[in-house]
Amino acid sequence: MGFEACHPAVNLLYFAAVLFGMISFKHPIFLGISYLCAFAYSVKRNKWKAVVFNCVLIPLAAVYALYYSAYHHFGMTELGINFVGNRLTLESMVYGLVLGFVIAGVMIWLSCVYSVFTTDKVVYLFGKMSPRLSLFLAILLRMVPRIKNEGRRINTAQRGIGRGMDQGSLFRRVVNCVRVGSMLISWTIGALKVASDSMRSRGSVLRGRTAFSIYRFDNRDRAYVIGLFACLTVTYMGYLLRQTRMIYDPRLLWTPVTVMSYVFYLGYAVFCLMPLGLELWTEWRFRRARERNR
Repeated sequence: MGFEACHPAVNLLYFAAVLFGMISFKHPIFLGISYLCAFAYSVKRNKWKAVVFNCVLIPLAAVYALYYSAYHHFGMTELGINFVGNRLTLESMVYGLVLGFVIAGVMIWLSCVYSVFTTDKVVYLFGKMSPRLSLFLAILLRMVPRIKNEGRRINTAQRGIGRGMDQGSLFRRVVNCVRVGSMLISWTIGALKVASDSMRSRGSVLRGRTAFSIYRFDNRDRAYVIGLFACLTVTYMGYLLRQTRMIYDPRLLWTPVTVMSYVFYLGYAVFCLMPLGLELWTEWRFRRARERNR
């Protein structure tokens, strides 16, 4: 009973706002707040798998910064010359690192979206507005775990005849991976066709179709939305006062940090930590109630 138990419209509103902030704010402090909060919430949702996934994204962001600085040469602080004779600048490298962490942060937040949104929430949100979009998203969300399970089954079957992805020499393993991938693609195409025909035969795209839902916008959702908009208001005030602005060309320049800046940082941090805080608070109340009933 955490953030996933809130109304689907609340989930959609929050993730739309936090993804917009992650993409729009290029200020290092705001970017760091959003990234660290996404890291913490994904670990809370997905445990050790999230730790591995998030840690892999960090060196990839650094590699993207090197790639970006090698082909974009704006800025005045020269660091050196690369192997093809192009100059490397501090401004382009920092901006490339920022873009790398923006992409990594978006991917982490999307992993949280996938763990919170279920098929029935997608049908509830988009079923009346666009039945076709609702059908597509529902099938897509349902197919991701099925593809993973089918991939394991195919690899297990191939290992029985010595053609597993971890068997043989390096060249043989590459061939086995291609073979398993080909089988998985064929299975996915067939499964998507079957799922689409099945949903269509049930009238999923008919006009006026209704769907059963158990969601109700209660007082908890209202309180959450009020807190959400309060934090967004504080963050928007920081945007109006240019606290989220950062200049990378020709030099690294940002708005001076004042006492009010910490208020904006705190408001954005509270906004990004709202789902994690709600889940921790819910678990604490559950443990407390269970201890009382013993």
